[in-house]
Amino acid sequence: MSFLLTAVLVLGLTGLLLGLVLYAVSRKFKVEEDPRVGQITELLPGANCGGCGFPGCAAFAEACVKSESMDGIKCSVCKSEVMQQIAAITGHAVEVGVAKVAVVRCAGSCANRPRINLYDGAKSCAAAALMNGGETGCFFGCLGCGDCVRACKFDAIHMNPETGIPVVEQDKCTACGACAKACPRMIIELRNKNKLDRRVFVSCVNKDKGPVAKKACSVACIGCGKCVKACPFEAITLDSNLAYIDFEKCRLCRKCVDECPQHTIQAVNFPPKKMASPSESQQQVPASENSVEQLKAEI
Repeated sequence: MSFLLTAVLVLGLTGLLLGLVLYAVSRKFKVEEDPRVGQITELLPGANCGGCGFPGCAAFAEACVKSESMDGIKCSVCKSEVMQQIAAITGHAVEVGVAKVAVVRCAGSCANRPRINLYDGAKSCAAAALMNGGETGCFFGCLGCGDCVRACKFDAIHMNPETGIPVVEQDKCTACGACAKACPRMIIELRNKNKLDRRVFVSCVNKDKGPVAKKACSVACIGCGKCVKACPFEAITLDSNLAYIDFEKCRLCRKCVDECPQHTIQAVNFPPKKMASPSESQQQVPASENSVEQLKAEI
């Protein structure tokens, strides 16, 4: 009986001693956390999407508190009201950014881009990009395995079963950029939402020469340059046989859309254009510098 009592006392004293040691160590190495970090974390959505450039929402909140200013620190998921609340907590002015949305720059659907082989590997765009060029002759377009869909934490992008191309739901998209990072072909880009969510962009990233690109996809950019000449705002450039529309300069006039022979340039959320009557078309005159200036003022 005395043996059991001794064992219990020894174990109890050992546990008590170790507890005191742990308490002393925790007090000595205790890290004081700024209470503002917790306040900001509660305001954040908790998606940990990484769109802000930090590993997660907690790291973003800590950066807000420790940084001397909020320059370059912004949560793309949060609304402007939430960012203003964060500004009130930190005491720093918040940079008001332009609302963006993910855009899929590929129109190579099953009808436009015929299959020439069968990929039977892992259902991953990253794996398919490493193994071969995919199932079509285009080595630039969408691989259709849905890595972007799996990367999105907001259920804002889905694969269209008929076209095999991902479709972005603009009302759900937070412009976190996760889908763009997941795409090995870099066909997804964050662009300004603009007024009424209207966008004009080149839905192709193929840099092959015109005949090669057209053979691989019937709506590929052939680098003809007609859109460049048609743009009155110098928003379109032609590089490596591929046209690109600078969304910062584009004024959404859609002149390039009408000029593109491949129908590669897409205009999203625009009402259909009114067809001019024969009498009106006869009265139209070529655009001069004054008319261009007037167009800039109207848009």
